Amino acid sequence: MAKTRPGKKDMDSYTIRGTNKVVKAGDCVLMRPSDTSKPPYVARVEKIEQDNRGNVRVRVRWYYRPEESLGGRRQFHGAKELFLSDHFDVQSAHTIEGKCIVHSFKNYTKLENVGSEDYYCRFEYKAATGAFTPDRVAVYCKCEMPYNPDDLMVQCEGCKDWYHPACVGMTIEEAKKLDHFVCSECSSDDDMKKPPTPFPASPGSDGKV
Repeated sequence: MAKTRPGKKDMDSYTIRGTNKVVKAGDCVLMRPSDTSKPPYVARVEKIEQDNRGNVRVRVRWYYRPEESLGGRRQFHGAKELFLSDHFDVQSAHTIEGKCIVHSFKNYTKLENVGSEDYYCRFEYKAATGAFTPDRVAVYCKCEMPYNPDDLMVQCEGCKDWYHPACVGMTIEEAKKLDHFVCSECSSDDDMKKPPTPFPASPGSDGKV
């Protein structure tokens, strides 16, 4: 059992004030920022403690939003993307506003409906240096950018690579109406005699790195 300082005791769970939602170690939570014009912070609860006055505090590991990182938000970062940081902190449990789910990137792309409580993480982030793990991910399209699940992409039936409509001279509306797509490199290959295949839902993890 984990040791605690004198006058403190470990708690198995905490019920968010004004709700019936129960938080346990390992859960992801939304925490109220001091600046209420900002979105809630996201953190993973590592430990819950109560002191001898009944005050409950949580040890958390922060998730950073792309705009909170040293490099800032980039084109391939999704609206619900978070980075699991090495920044730990202790906060009053009263600042917890609700619970959320931080999915793996793969599981997030398989969600049929993304709710307000759904986020995803594909990178760990070192807050002091701005370094990411992994430092390389699969890239797609002519622009060689990592996949952003918020952006529509079309798959070439020849090379199986994925393309942003704008990068191949199409509008989003035109791309949505497509039944089949062949990129310019494959369409110039006279040897390609494959029957049409339907699009998969989204890029997998087998792109270029």
